[in-house]
Amino acid sequence: MGRRVGQPLGGHANAVRYNPRPALRAKCAYSLPASAAPLPCADMSFVAEFNVLPFAELQERARRATPAEVARVLGTGARSLADFAVLLSPAAGQQLEALCRESQALTRQRFGKVIRLFAPLYLSNECINNCAYCGFSRDNPILRVTLSVGEVRREAEALLAEGFRNVLLVAGEHPKFVSNGYLTECTAALHELSPSVSLEVGPMETAEYEPIVQAGAEGLVVYQETYDREVYARMHTLGPKRNFDWRLECPERAYAAGFRRLGIGALHGLADWRYEALATAAHAAYLLRHCWKAMLTISLPRLRPCAGEFQPLTHLGDRELVQLVAAFRLFLPDAGLVLSTREPASLRDGLLPLGITHASAGSHTEPGGYTGAGREKVHQTVRGRIMELASGASEWSSQPGKATGATGQFDIADERSAGEVADLIRRLGYEPVWKDWDAALSA
Repeated sequence: MGRRVGQPLGGHANAVRYNPRPALRAKCAYSLPASAAPLPCADMSFVAEFNVLPFAELQERARRATPAEVARVLGTGARSLADFAVLLSPAAGQQLEALCRESQALTRQRFGKVIRLFAPLYLSNECINNCAYCGFSRDNPILRVTLSVGEVRREAEALLAEGFRNVLLVAGEHPKFVSNGYLTECTAALHELSPSVSLEVGPMETAEYEPIVQAGAEGLVVYQETYDREVYARMHTLGPKRNFDWRLECPERAYAAGFRRLGIGALHGLADWRYEALATAAHAAYLLRHCWKAMLTISLPRLRPCAGEFQPLTHLGDRELVQLVAAFRLFLPDAGLVLSTREPASLRDGLLPLGITHASAGSHTEPGGYTGAGREKVHQTVRGRIMELASGASEWSSQPGKATGATGQFDIADERSAGEVADLIRRLGYEPVWKDWDAALSA
């Protein structure tokens, strides 16, 4: 791949056009005004690129952009990261209707009037990490369980009965309970049932991912949680997740292992939302240049109540979330945008037509949530040891409608069934897509 090192950053000639042709992949996405210092577009890991990104200048641009600059960016074809910063500005927020109108038109042009549905299937809520904002955090006295492969299959069969053909396997990070061998077995069992199996698990080496891919996994989702190094260090106090750079490079290792879908995102509520958006956009642009054979999705999750009662450190309002969806679509016209059941039904209904391409539905965030599988094995875990249940331990698992006693990762906001969400999508004039991939296509 060719390099364009030391080229000034002004203008739009350097903006990435999201096309897999090598000549376009070599271009740089970080255009800033001509007065800014040049940034090389060298072949390097995203960690190295991330460390020299001009975030201070980009954030200033996001704060101070004028209505005239917003109008210019809206009238532009290929958009740079500096243009994306303009779309995050308060001035752009005042032109939200125009942003949404263009976002909707661009999404229909690139993806048609369809919403791809998926469901998370939680395998285990065991975890060795202490993450202040997560219900699965090691020191939370929650009720835990790890499903057997047979129980995972039961959960998947329940999801298939609802229509799902796209399943996301989710698990906490704990090598004693969740090894790559276990994940390979679960993937192989589900690949017999579902044409699309993806994972959201703790980061691994490329060699550890390879047997999982060979077993049938086609996608990997890994959220950086927060791209702010200082906040990241405060939020992750114990466990391998403390390593910021290791996590940041995870999508690249997954791509090398053969995953054909990559998902990234920041968890909004930990650091400034504009900074998180800029970092996520830069990460996405890097992956589109260097991991161009894979499809890319971006999630925009906001913190939800969970065990431990962590309170968000920052706020991303509903109107700002709408602006964020539109800005990402205008900057990344071919990237999938994911909307989860973290958001309330009314907000999801309004967001779906504006730029969203993938949505979860009828979700449970606890292992065994769809069938009650594993109910008899629920326990507490202290430093890797299974313990008898302590009094009062069921506080977070006694909510009505729970099929199992295990604790969920966070509270769901949109509790509608998959069928109800599909009906809503049809009423909006869109088509719910349960299946968009089959292994036979790559044979």
